[in-house]
Amino acid sequence: MSFILRPYAASDFGELLALDHACYPPGIAYSKIMFRWYLNAPGAICLVSEGDAGEVPGFILAESDPPNGHIITLDVAEKARRRGLGTKLTVAVEAELSAHGVANIELETATDNAAGVAFWMRHGYRTVGVIPRYYLDRIDAYHMVKTLDAPKET
Repeated sequence: MSFILRPYAASDFGELLALDHACYPPGIAYSKIMFRWYLNAPGAICLVSEGDAGEVPGFILAESDPPNGHIITLDVAEKARRRGLGTKLTVAVEAELSAHGVANIELETATDNAAGVAFWMRHGYRTVGVIPRYYLDRIDAYHMVKTLDAPKET
């Protein structure tokens, strides 16, 4: 599967919302209102992967508030997983955040999501705490952080 990464366009909204609902269970997937709010928030960065046929197998949504950034969600369609797409989206958003002056990125992931925890740890994120009942008021989340390297001078 080949794809390009590009910035979010308003016409992507419905497809990205549907992908978020396919990736996460009810109550954890974002509501239409919250998803739109995150996409339009000051400092929002959303990168979309687009396949050869125009399909969207994944996206990443983050916010920049230098010197800090926050990864809101990383969504990859089930059929596109374990092919490096999540890594490409993560590396690309980290570069975007760094270019916006972000030095530290944080995120949350469910403590019972072993694959997600392993993914983030492989990418240099470390656990700094646990947030009790973060999801659905019953599932704990790890609070994870990563310090980015300073941007290289060109």
